[in-house]
Amino acid sequence: MAEKVKTTGVSKESGYLYYLDKGGNVARTKMARGANKGGGAEVVAQCGVTRESGWLYFIDKDGDVSRAKMARGRK
Repeated sequence: MAEKVKTTGVSKESGYLYYLDKGGNVARTKMARGANKGGGAEVVAQCGVTRESGWLYFIDKDGDVSRAKMARGRK
């Protein structure tokens, strides 16, 4: 199960990839599609989330920063 870390309320637009950058802020970049090149990252929300080891951080469907425990070492 995922847990919310920070509420940002970012509204997602089609054609963009949303992620948590190295500074812990929500950023987006244009997705590459066929001949169209992507790139041009821009910060959408300043949140300053500090990451902990063993967790996967992502932007959920509500536009908030969430995290889930990583499954490692299971057979």
